[in-house]
Amino acid sequence: MSGLDLSVVGKKNPEKIFEYNSKDVILYALGIGAQISELQFIYEGVSGGLKVFPSFATIPRRVAFPKLGKISFPRLIHGEELVRIHKLFPPQGKIICFSEVTNIFDKGKAAVINVTTTGLSKDRTPIFEIETSFFYLGGGGFGGERGPKTEPLKPPEDIPPDFSVTYKTTENQAALYRLSGDLNPLHIDLEAARFGGQEKPILHGLCSYGFAARAILYSLCDGDVSRFKEFKVRFSNVVYPGESLTTEGWKDN
Repeated sequence: MSGLDLSVVGKKNPEKIFEYNSKDVILYALGIGAQISELQFIYEGVSGGLKVFPSFATIPRRVAFPKLGKISFPRLIHGEELVRIHKLFPPQGKIICFSEVTNIFDKGKAAVINVTTTGLSKDRTPIFEIETSFFYLGGGGFGGERGPKTEPLKPPEDIPPDFSVTYKTTENQAALYRLSGDLNPLHIDLEAARFGGQEKPILHGLCSYGFAARAILYSLCDGDVSRFKEFKVRFSNVVYPGESLTTEGWKDN
């Protein structure tokens, strides 16, 4: 038995409140590699006011993580993440968060769990929406629908990218990023990492997501958070702290 509760599909989970301040915003920015030159994201006294990286939406989402039954979390693998921004984050405040499991598909040896998380302001104006897909290893075989097959986007052949940005992570990147709330020992403890099948602690997937979103923000939005509307990734491999991340993009005209 996988412990996965199939009856959760379509049920809205109770609303949760995520409260944060400028320190949380700055800590997140540093966790995804922000430098001293990016003062608008790391200094609360900056002219024009502190700005919040759009990918910060992945932080309040955690308080609304849905109930999935008696599952084994080490077997729950992050597959895809889409963040859609409706309203700019204030540098501090409270966000109302709730989630819903929209589908659970049977892939044979695994299940695909799709979750939508919504964040609202106190007047219930939408701030963000996140669509997340998880693979639950050993959770398939229950006779459900297989669901759609999605192919990864492939870059155009023989066409150079319109932009290419490389950021180097630091050896302590995961140690810093985990302070934003994801305290999974897989990302800092050697024994836990080896138990999870890794040779050493790995970088959080949502940390590498933040690095890529940061590259997109500067390459396509000139650093203007109001222009950043939506960003989706598929996680296909692990990243180790200290490695470099390159984000390339082709503009679709």
